[in-house]
Order: sequence, then structure tokens, then C-alpha cells
Amino acid sequence: MKPHPVLGAALALILSAPAVGAQTVPESREEIALSFAPLVREASPAVVNIYAQRVVQGRSGLFSGDPFFEQFFRDLGPVRPRVENSLGSGVILRPDGLVVSNYHVVGGATDIRVVLTDRREYSAEVIMADEASDLAVLRLSGASDLPALDLRDSDAVEAGELVMAIGNPFGVGQTVTSGIVSALARSSASLGQGYFIQTDAAINPGNSGGALIDMNGRLIGVNTAILSRSGGSNGIGFAIPANLVAEVLRQAEAGGTRFERPWAGVGGQEVDAAMAEALGLDRPGGIVITELHPQSPFGAAGLQPGDVILALGGAEVNSPQEVMFRLAVAGIGQETSVEYARDGARAEVTLRLDAAPGGDGPALTITEGALAGLSATEIDPSTIVELDLPLAAQGVVVTGLEGPLLRSGLAAGDVILGINGVAVETLADLAELSEQQTRNWALDVLRQGQRVRLRFRF
Repeated sequence: MKPHPVLGAALALILSAPAVGAQTVPESREEIALSFAPLVREASPAVVNIYAQRVVQGRSGLFSGDPFFEQFFRDLGPVRPRVENSLGSGVILRPDGLVVSNYHVVGGATDIRVVLTDRREYSAEVIMADEASDLAVLRLSGASDLPALDLRDSDAVEAGELVMAIGNPFGVGQTVTSGIVSALARSSASLGQGYFIQTDAAINPGNSGGALIDMNGRLIGVNTAILSRSGGSNGIGFAIPANLVAEVLRQAEAGGTRFERPWAGVGGQEVDAAMAEALGLDRPGGIVITELHPQSPFGAAGLQPGDVILALGGAEVNSPQEVMFRLAVAGIGQETSVEYARDGARAEVTLRLDAAPGGDGPALTITEGALAGLSATEIDPSTIVELDLPLAAQGVVVTGLEGPLLRSGLAAGDVILGINGVAVETLADLAELSEQQTRNWALDVLRQGQRVRLRFRF
């Protein structure tokens, strides 16, 4: 009697499976179909739970915590410090206790506790935090010989690959979910400034900072966000690519305390079908340069407004976020190739990557008169980056306020255009106009791209 073909195949899978307790990774489609357990046993010890506390200033009053009345009375009552707890995950990347997580999990935390799967606990400190990328690097106190994950080249990841997400959703404990890479190079206004790998592996609150791994147990991304109307997983999750994680980790290991990105000095927009035809391109793609700072390295390499950036370092770019990602991954002090199109013809140049120049220019703090307590500096590329100013910003920008000016409506980052109808272009102009003998003041400022007039009386 011949064996049933389905039963025969199942028996073959069982006989070929590794022995119980063997630390092996699935190496064939049949082994993957049988179980993810060997992969989980190998990778999960390097994923940790993170418990963080931060002190925030908040108002407490009669209606604090009330789901309805608090929205009407949130500005009433005394300001008191309160402790805010956050829960997330992290990934051990070095045996001596370097862990990567999300900025929104540990940023600003005053007390961080990290718990491993074997229940060992460590206190941790943040040695590098970058809000823009939502990444943070922690060092565990007194740790050594810890399990760690290897990083994979995230540019080699393909849509459709099997992946697993490991983290601590809703604080229930370490949890493993599986899925595939749904898409690559995801970026949109709803996701902020990031550039992500998309997956349908279930990611929920508490998974933030956890690992997205491939079928060889290598880290391809750090889980960071979901798109959801309910707050739970809808199968649309996002992870920060491992190549960016690697550069953040490299700078942290080199002693950096803040993540430094190469400066582009360009503004641009995505090329759609209509624009591609007008620019002489055979298909939509790339970023057309709409702004170019006089000190931009792209300008120094010969690019001009109207040129279309097609690729950086051999990788296509189709959004401003992709340009920033490619520059950040390449790193300061490196060189990268830039492929661009001009009048339908393609060309390639080499770009030197450096930090935004400046940062050591003149500064002014007014100590007398109605504008006493106002600190300002002249705008340069470094100031543009630090204060997130428009690329074309020029003149004088507010860097700090003290005393009565805190009630004037001015804010750090405001570009001062004029005082009482007189233009301000330099710090000398600001110093001279601040000496006016008047109680009525009108300041014209540029705030988030909008011209605003502030009036106050001292």
C-alpha cells in the first residue's frame, strides 16, 4: 500500500526537523513552514523591555484627568512637576551593553530601567538621542557579554521578505509577530521626516524601539510607528532602516552626543508626470531643485535650480526625505555620487559631505532698555539647521528670551525683520534700534514662513 502523499510530505518535514533544543535558524522553506521557534530562540534574548520615567511640568486642578472638563480648564491651576512613565523596547547591538531604541521612548527620561528576557535588570543612560530620526542609543551600567543582534544592509531588503517583529506591546511581556516586508522607501507628511520600511507584522504600543529581523536573525529595522485609527495594529507598521541605525551607532561609539547629518542646502519637490514631461524626463522620478543656498555643497558641485536629482550613492531618490536619508547614512566627511538631469541630459558628479558651516558667528544679548533679555545671532547655515529656519532666511534670529520679554509674544526662532518700521539686517541694526526711547514697540518677525507683527508696551 502506497503512503498518502500529504502524510508522506508531513512525515518528511518532521524527520528533517532539528532536534529539540537545537539552536538553529530555519534554512529552507520547509523548515520555516514548520516553525519559527529556532529563530526566536536565537534573536529574542537581544530584545529588551525599557521602562522610562521623565518629570514634566503640568497644571493640576479640580478637573485634572476629567475626560470632558479638562479640555476647558487645562490652563487653570498651579503648574506642578509630575512623573510621566513610558514603556517601550530596545535592541542590544553590542555585547558590552549598547542598546538602540526610539527617542520617543527614552528622550528626556530621568530614570531608565532595562529588563532582559532572562530577567536581569540594568540601569541605563542615554548617550545619544536624535528626535528627528526617532533614535536613541543607551549604555547599560555594568553590562558585559550580552546577546546582540547583527545589523543587515537594509538597502538589500526586498518587498515580500519574511520578517519578525519582537517587542513588548501594551506591557504584556516580550511578544513575537510575523509578517512580510510590505514596502520600502516609505515617506509621507503623516509619518513626519522619516524614511521607513513598511511591514504587516503586528506592531502595537510598547513595540516601539523593538526589532524587525529577517529570517537569519539580523536586524533590518527598529520598529517606530503605525498607521491606525483605533490605536492598535492594522497591519501597517514602520521601522527605521538598519543602515541609519548603523550610522547613529557609529557616531555614538565615536563619542558623539548628538547625531550629525551632512548639510544639503537644497530645497526641492517630487517630480510628477506633468513635471517630468516639461523637464524632458522619460518618466516621473527624482527631486527637482527649487532652492539652492549659496553655500550648498550641491551648488559647489555644479548643480543649479531646475536640475533634477535622480540618485545619491547609486540609490534612486524620489522624495526630499529620501535625499536626507541617503546623506545621513553616508555620513559626514564622506563623498557620494550624485546623478542628476539637466535639460533632459544626465550627468554625474561627486559630492563632499560636511556639516552645515557656521555656528561660531557673532551673537548679541541686550542688557538694557525695553528689549533687555533678548539674545540673537546672525543667520548662517548652522543656525538654519539648528532652529529649522527657511533655507532662504537671512538677517537676525532670536535665540533666547528672559524677563518681561517672555510676555511679548516673541519666541526663539523668530527672524526679526524690523523694529518700529525700520528694517533689521544685522546685529548692529538690532542694537541701535533697541535703544529707542519709547514705550510702544512693534516688531515684524518671520515665524514658520509667515510674517507676523507683534505689538507690546513696556
